Amino acid sequence: MLATFKKKFIGTKDFYLYVLGIAVPMIVQNAITSFVSFLDNIMVGQIGTEQMSGVAIVNQLIFVFNITIFGGVSGAGIFGTQFFGKGDHEGHKYTFRFKLYACGILTVAALLLGKFLDTQLISLYLSDSGSIGDISLALQYGKEYLEIMLIGLVPFALSQVYISGIRETGKTLIPMIASMAAVFTNLILDYVLIFGMGEIPALGVQGAAIATVVARFLECIIVVSWTHANPEKNKYIKGIYKSFYIPSAILKNIIKKGTPLMLNEIFWATGMTVIVQCYSVRGLEIVAAQNISSTINNLFNIVYIQLGSSIAIVVGQLLGAGKLKEARDADNKMIFFVVSACVAVSVIMCMVGGLFPKLYKTEETIRELASQLIIVSALLMPLCAFCHSTYFTLRSGGKTGITFLFDSVFTWVVFIPTAYVLSSHTSLPFILVFILVQSLEGFKAVIGFFMVRSNVWLNNIVNH
Repeated sequence: MLATFKKKFIGTKDFYLYVLGIAVPMIVQNAITSFVSFLDNIMVGQIGTEQMSGVAIVNQLIFVFNITIFGGVSGAGIFGTQFFGKGDHEGHKYTFRFKLYACGILTVAALLLGKFLDTQLISLYLSDSGSIGDISLALQYGKEYLEIMLIGLVPFALSQVYISGIRETGKTLIPMIASMAAVFTNLILDYVLIFGMGEIPALGVQGAAIATVVARFLECIIVVSWTHANPEKNKYIKGIYKSFYIPSAILKNIIKKGTPLMLNEIFWATGMTVIVQCYSVRGLEIVAAQNISSTINNLFNIVYIQLGSSIAIVVGQLLGAGKLKEARDADNKMIFFVVSACVAVSVIMCMVGGLFPKLYKTEETIRELASQLIIVSALLMPLCAFCHSTYFTLRSGGKTGITFLFDSVFTWVVFIPTAYVLSSHTSLPFILVFILVQSLEGFKAVIGFFMVRSNVWLNNIVNH
């Protein structure tokens, strides 16, 4: 029995070296990004609760845009990964062009919303029912921050198109280097511009936004320059701008498979912000505490997020090459590896997570609540890791319709109504509300288990 278990769930040394070769650069890249975001958050948190809350609200809105762009590149990315696995560089080129079009449209839409509906969007998260903070000041700081952050949407979208193309070939080192350069630039500029230095005045939240935008441009310049300077390593990029042509058959296929995935990312990200909005009716202190805890969570969650994302690359390439049995075997081993790794990360997070809120210059009640939220998130991390892995398994085989039901529909039908009712129509302590809502992830895990086990995702979608 033990031998059967090891054969099914434990890989060889070469297998883990291959997986880690893909995943580790992505983990390092996102670890540095999350750590700098954490330091950035602390710096803004040193200014005051209203500034921190205003920035946190805008970052929720930017989060929706970021995930939407991720959805825009991911739909075509399924095909890009399988085309690369097949050795079809022309097909890969067409998927890259599609991503340019999709992200361009999404960016224009986001810029228009941010420019003309800034007050309305930020105000959705402000409630005067709490006992801490001035919501009018939080709105003012949020608008100042958003106005500058909008400039960074264009380089972010373009860099994601290029990064996704690079990752589909299994190369993850260059995006890591670009991200490292960007985040360290962001960190240095944060300190100088937020607090001021010498002749440079203290710009507060505006300084934080300027630092982020400069970092976005730097990352974009690096990945775009490297891609075009290395056409032999990125064969899909040859002649990419000589034409805007995409064969109708490929275009229809990408739209058919990619649209549900893009819509899923949009609805899921929007759903996450709606849940935060549901919680925000409890007061500005809830917004502040959630901002602190989510920043810490992002720092630890990168392990399962990036290991899970590597499933899409490894399994997707095997499916594109027609190696369905190998894809099934690799998926079993990777899911087990992801969940096992997150059990260890969860333990570490439980031990040290509660120390981070003490670094923020805010009210003690906010720090205490943030610590409690961090512990709950840590305990549920292995469950979230399993759900994340099953999502990327289904996605690698092009089952985007199923992932739409599994991810965003579940969020809107189960998570959001529960969060709304418990937050607005009960007097339960907020920490209990948070536990009850997050525990619903267990139902999602059961659904994901049976869908993966059914092998419905074992598909080669680029045969023709």
